Amino acid sequence: QVQLVESGGGLVQAGGSLRLSCAASGRTFINYNMAWFRQARGKEREFVAFISWNSGSTDYADSVKGRFTISRDNARSTVYLQMNSLKPEDTATYYCAAGYRYYRPGRYDDWGQGTQVTVSS
Repeated sequence: QVQLVESGGGLVQAGGSLRLSCAASGRTFINYNMAWFRQARGKEREFVAFISWNSGSTDYADSVKGRFTISRDNARSTVYLQMNSLKPEDTATYYCAAGYRYYRPGRYDDWGQGTQVTVSS
């Protein structure tokens, strides 16, 4: 099991920027692909961004492509989500998730508890 703790959420004006962090512990970080998801109040959880164990591959939802950047620091066992040009529609609870790199893509067994991002108009 990998324990994940998100941080960096908060209240920001539309057009502003925010950087989320997700600190991992409990297992070898480089064995895991990492991803960010978000869930707005009353909405289903949606995929935001993905990064492979060695940063060799990234993927983004169309709604955030060009505005968000996912990265990771394996030495610090931390994944980041840099969010620029924030919009009110980005308001949600953001979760990081870990997927063992030898399992099928898209399988995430470990999740953080989330950090709230609120973008005001």
